[in-house]
Amino acid sequence: MIGNNYLQALFDYPDEDTSINQLLELLKTKDSEFLISLSEDLKLDLCNEEEIKFLTKVSALIDYSLQKLNLDVPEWLRDDILSFDEPYYYSKRISDIDKIRLLSSCPAPFRLRNVYFDMKSIKRV
Repeated sequence: MIGNNYLQALFDYPDEDTSINQLLELLKTKDSEFLISLSEDLKLDLCNEEEIKFLTKVSALIDYSLQKLNLDVPEWLRDDILSFDEPYYYSKRISDIDKIRLLSSCPAPFRLRNVYFDMKSIKRV
């Protein structure tokens, strides 16, 4: 159980693309209730493997966005458990050349977690 109603609802979406788009919309609109909810610590040790995978992906987006908004980044977002051993690329349609480019061009919140988004695909943030 993720322990944050917003993040749990996003995790429960049947389609990950829709979930990430909804997250990007919450961040773009600076939804105050959502941003406040992020300040509450999550008990990551109570999350299952699939929840941790999801949180790892979205934590990169959230961390990056909070920094761009000049807001404090909650400690739980930078927990070591929220990192992949192997690079994770979003979306699956990224070419091998683009993957190499993303390894060096993605901002630190993404590299820290070994999560790589094509920055053009998240430009609404």
